[in-house]
Amino acid sequence: MPEPGRILGLDLGDVRIGVAVSDPNRRVAVPLGTVHTGAPGDLKAIAKLVAELDVGLVVVGHPLRMSGEAGTRAEQAEGFAEALRAFLEIPVVLHDERLSTVEADRALKEAGAKSRRRRRAVDRSAAAVILQSYLDGLPAG
Repeated sequence: MPEPGRILGLDLGDVRIGVAVSDPNRRVAVPLGTVHTGAPGDLKAIAKLVAELDVGLVVVGHPLRMSGEAGTRAEQAEGFAEALRAFLEIPVVLHDERLSTVEADRALKEAGAKSRRRRRAVDRSAAAVILQSYLDGLPAG
């Protein structure tokens, strides 16, 4: 198992990147906020969060098609992960994020969030769904 410490989860969007963070024991993902897209500002903002939160690993949502194949969005995520690897001194991994936004939106709707509020919260909530899925797949211990 990787060393303990926080993990940052990212859900890449066209305008915003949803951000979530784990607890230090890597059990629970919590929505954190968003970062505006656009290099190099987005990379710098993520690097700042990594330093402030003492993050040891970054998980980037990998939007594969339902068939499991990589489309344009998945290739963009792969490129972003590669740019992060060059920018950060910690590991960056891709994690399958199929249906994470749908799941996050459904959970927010069930919690009673109004449509306008849901749109603002869905990015960070999707990041938490992606990160929690990654955490749930880690070996226990």
